[in-house]
Amino acid sequence: MALSTSLRSNLIKPLTALTALSSTHHLRSPFSSSADDTTVLTIETSVPFIGHRCEPPSRNVETTPKEVLGFFRDMALMRRMEIASDSLYKSKLIRGFCHLYDGQEAVAVGMEAAITRRDCIITAYRDHCIYLGRGGTLFECFSELMGRQSGCSKGKGGSMHFYKKENGFYGGHGIVGAQIPLGCGLAFAQKYSKDETVTFAMYGDGAANQGQLFEALNMAALWDLPAILVCENNHYGMGTAEWRAAKSPAYYKRGDYVPGLKVDGMDVLAVKQACRFAKEHALKNGPIILEMDTYRYHGHSMSDPGSTYRTRDEISGVRQERDAIERVRKLILSHELSTEAELKSIEKEIRGQVDDAIARAKESPMPDPSELFTNVYVKGFGIEVAGADRKEVRGVLP
Repeated sequence: MALSTSLRSNLIKPLTALTALSSTHHLRSPFSSSADDTTVLTIETSVPFIGHRCEPPSRNVETTPKEVLGFFRDMALMRRMEIASDSLYKSKLIRGFCHLYDGQEAVAVGMEAAITRRDCIITAYRDHCIYLGRGGTLFECFSELMGRQSGCSKGKGGSMHFYKKENGFYGGHGIVGAQIPLGCGLAFAQKYSKDETVTFAMYGDGAANQGQLFEALNMAALWDLPAILVCENNHYGMGTAEWRAAKSPAYYKRGDYVPGLKVDGMDVLAVKQACRFAKEHALKNGPIILEMDTYRYHGHSMSDPGSTYRTRDEISGVRQERDAIERVRKLILSHELSTEAELKSIEKEIRGQVDDAIARAKESPMPDPSELFTNVYVKGFGIEVAGADRKEVRGVLP
């Protein structure tokens, strides 16, 4: 199905718009001088922010060579992990559902650049890269994907249920939209504790029409909770284009009485600026909606070829004109922060890291069968604590 000209133009914006406004001095390769790592660069975002009931932040984003090179490495690592996951799924080493994030890496990386691990994130089932951004390892990711006990959820969650509470990541969730009220609950706890942190509750455009979103947002607004609702608008809910599912696809305005901001979700610096702005707003004024205009290269899940409801030209056009990694690569080269050869060396190193993590994960054992009965909260099943000193643990089989 071909897209209308207007929608296609919204999907594809030129890479050349990401240009530097100023820097304090000419930059050399960070490999030759550590002093360059702290040089301040001011970069203009690819397109303006669009605000609803708020004054948008400045398009001029401050960064450093070290941060920009970190963006490149982190996004390249995420991209490689997802491409490898595609191969593992096709080899039947990953079973069940599997939703890949390649194309959307700038959202995960830019968000982390603006917040701390004390802030909370909760998302839906496209969660591998969010977990990696929260400090998870490749080994934990691949182990969980392959159902091994060394996975982040002990091999019992699989692709859709990554989790890292100690780093403020409250998981991927398989029920469409169900994570949003949970995220507002986390924000309620943060306000109650007065710890000056916020929660990012992430969802896709396919979940944006869910009633529970509006119910949770209503409560968050009534109580001025530090909740940031992040709509990752990749323009297709499963195989349905946004304009076919939503009468008003301007998701940043959907909160009505709640402020919103539309962001180029393929521009990592724009995401960083928007998330920093949103955190400051939420701590002072309550909830805000961020609409990240992004795009997924794979289908909705591994069972979806992704090419029956959109053209291959559309996909390749976004790759050529808006790809988040290529934007940062051009920025690095134009400011001589690194050379093409050095960037290729980083990508080669990343491939080695991914291959090594996969090999180690394959060697990890499957969970013990007794794990089937842990974390089950139905009376009469699962694990019971017994004995006079309450130290005897026994499994109760169905």
